[in-house]
Amino acid sequence: MERRQRGVSAGLLLLLYQISQVGLQNVPSVTLGVLVLNIFLFLNPLRPLSEACLSVNEAVHRKNWQRLLLAPFHHADDWHLYYNMISMLWKGIMLERKLKSVWFAYIIAVFSVLIGVVYMVLELLLVVILDDPSYEMNCGVGFSGVLFALKVLNNHYNPGRVSNVLGFAISSKYACWVELVAIHLISPG
Repeated sequence: MERRQRGVSAGLLLLLYQISQVGLQNVPSVTLGVLVLNIFLFLNPLRPLSEACLSVNEAVHRKNWQRLLLAPFHHADDWHLYYNMISMLWKGIMLERKLKSVWFAYIIAVFSVLIGVVYMVLELLLVVILDDPSYEMNCGVGFSGVLFALKVLNNHYNPGRVSNVLGFAISSKYACWVELVAIHLISPG
């Protein structure tokens, strides 16, 4: 789990460049706050990844519930941060303008915790269904779950749109799944 290198790196520089291309004045306040928080915690993590990642073993069995709050805002490496925050930038601009900042902030806060709960329930189901206790040890970090929830919300508010994923035009209702596969292929784990 300790893949992260600290400091300024290619993924972080590319992320900052992309944000500058959009222009800070064009990024709504909550979206900008989420970007800044994630970048800050990447550069100054509250805990090492092994102590921030979310797993059934750590959160449920050891009752280390703070991981529900830490895991979404920590990233494995600069490319993990880059892909998540570029996705957040685009989704945040679209949704925050539509929903307004207070409601969007509430949604981000709820999704950030709820996704961790869903992750642990799914891992527990895998333990039971596959009779494999190793799933209790799977430990995850990152904002991806929140982003996929935002993608579903975005599809609800903007039906029939077409997204560009790695240069391919794809119906927005399928784009989140294509994004998931693309991110996994580009940055496994």
